Amino acid sequence: MIGGRPLRVAMLSSISWRTPPRGYGPWEQVTSLLTEALIARGVEVTLFATQDSATAGTLAGPVARGYSEDGSIDAKTWELLHVAHAFERAGEFDIIHNNADTVPLAFSRLVDTPVVTTIHGFSSDRILPIYRAYDDRVAYVAISDADRDASLNYAATIHHGIRMADFPFNPVGGDDLLFFGRIHPDKGAAEAIRAARASRHRLVMAGIIQDAGYHDREVSPFIDGEIIRYVGVVGGAQRAMTLGGAKALLHLIGFDEPFGLSVVEAMACGTPVIAYRRGSMAELIDHGVTGFLVDSLDEAVEAIGRIGTIDRGACRLAAIERFAVDRMAADYLALYRRILRDRREAASEDRKLAALLAR
Repeated sequence: MIGGRPLRVAMLSSISWRTPPRGYGPWEQVTSLLTEALIARGVEVTLFATQDSATAGTLAGPVARGYSEDGSIDAKTWELLHVAHAFERAGEFDIIHNNADTVPLAFSRLVDTPVVTTIHGFSSDRILPIYRAYDDRVAYVAISDADRDASLNYAATIHHGIRMADFPFNPVGGDDLLFFGRIHPDKGAAEAIRAARASRHRLVMAGIIQDAGYHDREVSPFIDGEIIRYVGVVGGAQRAMTLGGAKALLHLIGFDEPFGLSVVEAMACGTPVIAYRRGSMAELIDHGVTGFLVDSLDEAVEAIGRIGTIDRGACRLAAIERFAVDRMAADYLALYRRILRDRREAASEDRKLAALLAR
């Protein structure tokens, strides 16, 4: 509450996909989860997203569908219109929370409303100059300590949260290993195939094909529908069934992963994770308790052989304790309140100084 009324937040989502997404769309998924959790806590949230998005709050935005879902929508044009639409209404809100990457930063000095930006990972070092340019104006949130850049100031690190009810516990799992993510070198799809074949396990692969050339060279030749099976993009209840029905999730990434939603979703279902020790993985996985952190393909294969030593109930408990959506919402609310308190205190000091100078 602020002055006896609810906190008012403008939640700015990406418009690559619908919020929440029907299948792939991790930024939109997290934005939706946070939005609905804040609304449940009494916050008045206006979600700026595609017009086909869904929320219990107020929906706003000029673009009909996500540009990744409709090729007729020009991404640059509609992203600018989308962001401008939100900032033109800045005076209606106590906080603008940006989940839409760098473009909103350029609008931040044009308004008085405090701006929070969750950095959902850096696409490359080439975008760092814009973050540095607005470092003194925008409160940056890292999604893991591993993803912090030393040249930036951060207001907080807040891990993502998920709705545990969406990922029911499967105490048994299954016999097959699982790859769940983008078919892209970053996500280690080919490494998962190699590990499964070396350990003589079947592998289910789920995810969007993001790098067609990589898929054609490194993945497709091994998909036979039996030992290596590709099931495409899965969402909703099928997502939880796929994650929970696995023996283990193979997350043998080829980059420093900023977070990894599928990792915590798998653990919520009781499925342990075998991951390369890169990026945020050491923050998400308790080695020997909820999975294994490995440094090579041989170590991954060896870990597959030991996956039966992991208690699936411990995976579920760790996810509940550390990655529930209510914890994420509470962390963001605390940040919003701190920012607004600091602003009030700064304004009070400015008034005192002005009064002294006027004497």
